[in-house]
Amino acid sequence: MWGNAIVGFGSRKYKYPDGRETDWMVIAFSPRKKNITLYIASDFEGCEDLLTELGKYSRGKSCLYIKRLSDVNIATLKKIIKASVQHVLKESAHK
Repeated sequence: MWGNAIVGFGSRKYKYPDGRETDWMVIAFSPRKKNITLYIASDFEGCEDLLTELGKYSRGKSCLYIKRLSDVNIATLKKIIKASVQHVLKESAHK
């Protein structure tokens, strides 16, 4: 658990633009009242293309907000999650 409402998997160092670092999860989700929040790395190659195939969602910098799983293409969601995790692990290995 990351905080009270985030289920996270793995651990990595996250560096903010100002140079500060913190421990952060590799991938996570939070089942909130308004929507399901997925915490992903959105800077992997092909992310934008996959998002066009996902279905109904909204987005923050590194979050996907999904009202219902029935609103999205589950196969595409799995591809996004897998690519995000692979990207984070690859980046972490090079640091």
